[in-house]
Amino acid sequence: MFSRWSNSHHNKENDSLQQESKIVLTSWLIVAVMWKYNQIKELRAAIGPLSGRSLKYCTDACLRRYLEARNWNADKSKKMLEETLKWRSTYKPEEIRWHEVAVEGETGKVYRASFHDRHGRTVLILRPGKQNTTSLENQLRHLVYLIENAILNLPETQEQMAWLIDFTGWTLSTSVPIKSARDTINLLQNHYPERLAIAFLYNPPRIFEAFWKIVKYFMDAKTFQKVKFVYPKNTESVELMRSYFDEENLPTEFGGKAVLEYNHEEFSKQMNQDDIKSAILWGFDDKLQCIGNGHSGSDVAPEPVCLAPSARATPASDAWGLFSVISPMMYGTCHRLYPPISSKEKHACEMPTRKLPNPNLT
Repeated sequence: MFSRWSNSHHNKENDSLQQESKIVLTSWLIVAVMWKYNQIKELRAAIGPLSGRSLKYCTDACLRRYLEARNWNADKSKKMLEETLKWRSTYKPEEIRWHEVAVEGETGKVYRASFHDRHGRTVLILRPGKQNTTSLENQLRHLVYLIENAILNLPETQEQMAWLIDFTGWTLSTSVPIKSARDTINLLQNHYPERLAIAFLYNPPRIFEAFWKIVKYFMDAKTFQKVKFVYPKNTESVELMRSYFDEENLPTEFGGKAVLEYNHEEFSKQMNQDDIKSAILWGFDDKLQCIGNGHSGSDVAPEPVCLAPSARATPASDAWGLFSVISPMMYGTCHRLYPPISSKEKHACEMPTRKLPNPNLT
């Protein structure tokens, strides 16, 4: 009898301690979320008034990515963001249209895949062995176009993309110059921070190691950690890639079961359609009449486009931004540390984003 009472008392103490731990964790998460949201507000105040495309670009989610890239240092993030805004104002990546870069894509050396990874991320497939042009400037412009296109096609719940790099046919003669590789890495790191989730380099030849030893020094630590080498005979690396991709969707050249063949004509039709979506998103409705490759704006019907939320700061939008931009961190962390939990406990961990009034309706 004493043993049963002791066990019961011990279980109650454990339940009490676990509940207290959850409360402490939730409180800590709330403090962390509030601090990060204040950093976003500080960064927005630091960059000053914005208008036009810069205003549309600088959503709260965008500012959070720049802060994340600079370890939440507002001053460094401000400098980084200002450099991006300056670059976008001159390079105008959102104005690039498929017919301007289509020749670069004729061999399918870079294209957006028709499938997503297990997290719903857009996938870019890169095949450097199919290089077909010599203009480094045009090659970079083509890549920028496809990065913008990958972002355009991200689901609402996802901000990052995945890269699959197939080294079939790659040689030093088809590799890009070191300077071009450095420029590409800098472009991705400096102007598209936290957009790359993972990059799998599939079965690179041994000769690539010499190239990699130089290129890797251009990467910051965060980008370097996202690059994974996969070799068909290395079970651990293969399993890592398959943890990101469904084997049924993964192309055979990456060890999967899907037989995919790049069709330039069909891909061009998709890009022409996406050009219309992009024009609507960025407010270029007057530039829809010429898409290229013989397709006019009326030939390709656009799909609905979800415009980026306004960055206009109001009390309602402050609250909406706090919960909608950062709240997944709270539920996700609680759920991982204490699975499974009751619906009541889950509600305590989950920020009530769906119950907040829409600031656009107030």
